[in-house]
Amino acid sequence: MSTLNALQVAIEVAQRQRDGARQALLDLQRIAQAGQAQLDQLSRYAEETQQRWGMRAGASVQPEVMFHHYQFMARLEHTMGLQTEVVQAQGQRVAQAHQALLQAELRVQSLQKVLQRKQQELALAQQRREQKQTDERASLRLAPLYSTSPQGQEV
Repeated sequence: MSTLNALQVAIEVAQRQRDGARQALLDLQRIAQAGQAQLDQLSRYAEETQQRWGMRAGASVQPEVMFHHYQFMARLEHTMGLQTEVVQAQGQRVAQAHQALLQAELRVQSLQKVLQRKQQELALAQQRREQKQTDERASLRLAPLYSTSPQGQEV
């Protein structure tokens, strides 16, 4: 029975670890979605800014203003590149967390199968003990019938 208790404790620990891995995955997925949303927002802003400046293509603009626009767009592109790297790194962390969750789930399932096998083994052993006791009681009841009679002859 102590083996069963130890297995049940191990299963509970593994389930808590699995639940923690699931929560970590959900947290990382939310962070990755927020990072992707921020990248999308930066991309839309860059497109809108470029479209506004595109409408002014025929208008005369001072060179200093154009220099600042190009400098701003370069910084915006650089920021988008950095955010893309962040999103990719978060995607890798999500993949790792997903793998960790799968491993934790496999651990729980394998421990549950071990517990189930142990319970089946114990039930089978108990059934065999009971069958042996039943057989012994039956043989004890039938023993007087096959014992020797007073004249020394078997019945």
